[in-house]
Amino acid sequence: MSKPVNMPTKVQLALAAPHSEAVAQLVDHSHERPRTPTIVPSAAPEPEVSRLDRYVHYLIARMTAGLSPAACANAFFDWGMHMAASPGLQLELMGEGVRQWMRFAAFFQEASGAAGTPVSPNIVPQPHDHRFASEGWKQFPFNVFAEGFLLSEEWWHSATTQVKGVEKQNLNRIDFMTRQALDVIAPTNFVATNPDVLARTQLEGGLNLIRGYFNYLDDLKRLREREAPDGAEKFKVGETVAITPGKVVFRNHLIELIQYAPVTEKVHAEPILIVPAWIMKYYILDLRPENSLVKFLTAQGFTVFIVSWRNPDAGDRNIGFDDYRRLGVMAAIDAVNRITGNAKIHAVGYCLGGTLLTTAACAMANENDDRLATLTLLAAQADFREAGELTLFIDESQVSLLEDMMAEQGFLDSAQMAGAFQLLRSNDLIWSHVVNDYLLGQRRPIFDLLAWNADATRMPYRMHSEYLRSLFLNNDLAEGRFKVDGQAVALTDLRVPIFAVGTETDHVAPWRSVYKFNILSDTSVTFLLTSGGHNAGIVSPPGAPHRSYRMATKHENDKFVDPETWHASTPPSEGSWWTAWAEWLGAKSTDLVDPPTMGAPDKGLKPLCAAPGTYVLQK
Repeated sequence: MSKPVNMPTKVQLALAAPHSEAVAQLVDHSHERPRTPTIVPSAAPEPEVSRLDRYVHYLIARMTAGLSPAACANAFFDWGMHMAASPGLQLELMGEGVRQWMRFAAFFQEASGAAGTPVSPNIVPQPHDHRFASEGWKQFPFNVFAEGFLLSEEWWHSATTQVKGVEKQNLNRIDFMTRQALDVIAPTNFVATNPDVLARTQLEGGLNLIRGYFNYLDDLKRLREREAPDGAEKFKVGETVAITPGKVVFRNHLIELIQYAPVTEKVHAEPILIVPAWIMKYYILDLRPENSLVKFLTAQGFTVFIVSWRNPDAGDRNIGFDDYRRLGVMAAIDAVNRITGNAKIHAVGYCLGGTLLTTAACAMANENDDRLATLTLLAAQADFREAGELTLFIDESQVSLLEDMMAEQGFLDSAQMAGAFQLLRSNDLIWSHVVNDYLLGQRRPIFDLLAWNADATRMPYRMHSEYLRSLFLNNDLAEGRFKVDGQAVALTDLRVPIFAVGTETDHVAPWRSVYKFNILSDTSVTFLLTSGGHNAGIVSPPGAPHRSYRMATKHENDKFVDPETWHASTPPSEGSWWTAWAEWLGAKSTDLVDPPTMGAPDKGLKPLCAAPGTYVLQK
């Protein structure tokens, strides 16, 4: 699962050593208060030269909002050198520029003489670009402003994507940075060139700009003091959101395991265990009762468990990826087994939680551990070669800079993560906010998903570094190099049925990347593509308008179908994908049985407190 990037304020130069063994001792089956992990010091002190370099890199990161200037410079150099060596392309772009100007001049002449009659534009925005949708943009001179901007955008896209020989990531990075620069100067962002802002200013005598100024000051204050956005107080965890009845039945240093109360007389023998990403609060899947996936599943007769991650602090800097697997996924599986009498589990992973769960499932397959009945992956990836625009921020230079930046505080701050995600959808998350809140002077009503999005978490230094390097940079999991307890694990070892969900407009886990489970695994894969994005596409309750999905199953012996052919040959179905998934889970379940007890007091799993627990409330 926003605030702009906020950089650290002081420097602490330290590099601690791995201590997975120490963290492993933190499992707590009782009512003891979770302990902070003991940091094992490095075997040798860090050289002064390295400390100096780390300090300089940290200062650079503060000035560049965490982006690597070396990576950006390399991209521009690569693009510039190949552009300089391509006179034919330069001539082609010059010709395209002349044609653009001729089109613009013709449109200007027609629009200026139309006497208020709308003129058909030469170019229209992309389907996802709604900046020029209002009627005011069809009138002169604002239609000319929009036309000129869109033609410029089109020319720059050609200039940044058609240069042969440039590394693909550099080409994508140049295109992305150019779009960001153009978005800054879009005519929608200025009072004098935005017809909607001008009309509102004239109607209110400028009061909208005064309100916008105070909105800006309020946002600045909330950003500085780390307060939630205006209106988020209406969505209080445990009171208005995350209110499905349940109990925390297990707690260790990294997780609280919540078991939800049954609502049906009989339940499926196989429980559901949900593992959300460690960078999100779990209650995105338990928002209000009308859009709670947890509530929906319990109503379908499933016993539901969900992992609530602890919000790490500086003392957790050395907690790594394998600690999250053992103290998170495996500890939760063990607890669920004891509560349900060793029933097999429908395991569900969301986003990076799906990646973590997949890793755990591969390790279980390696050890002939057959406690999983099925594996459901929601907007989750195992192959990161095509992981969308997020990979623009990830290369060796960028990861190294992030590591040095995190050394000051021991974790990656939620505001720093939010900044990167905001840039991926700057029109929706940054500039639309500027126009609505500051120029029009109207606060957009906040809803539950936005309030949840502002309630972000941190990531431990070591964990963040390990998964960026192993998964994003090296793609170790998909290529069979990722090791668990010294043993390489492979997706081809999975034998349980997989249900993979992709969302059509996902910028974090593009659906074609999620679709790769069809080719990475040797088991039955049911792939479902739903409308919406990374979060809104998953939170898709029955009855919500404008929802649809496509679904098909590839069995073990079926031939592979590429994603474009699959999309063209798989008809859409109207409605929520939740119902289709619940039917699939039901078909993969066995008997209906009496609901298990809440926790297992006789096995050391006495309920500790009511849901939503305590970890989700940590700031």
